[in-house]
Amino acid sequence: MMIRLLRAVPIVIALLASPAPPARADERAQLNACKALVDRAAQSQPASAKPDDAELQRCRQIIREWTLRDARMSVDENGRPLR
Repeated sequence: MMIRLLRAVPIVIALLASPAPPARADERAQLNACKALVDRAAQSQPASAKPDDAELQRCRQIIREWTLRDARMSVDENGRPLR
């Protein structure tokens, strides 16, 4: 029993020390869709063609969260070091 515990400790430490997994592809697609939506809203002139404010606010929040996430990462989206 004690040997099992001693074997498990390094595994638990390695899992806790590992960085968060990279974002899933569908999350990246959602970010790209939100960027496109915000760009379209900024370019559209008539108010009737603009998406609703709630959707714009949600997309702006997603973009903000991605910006903060990217600022904390030490690797790019392909896993290569930034330095």
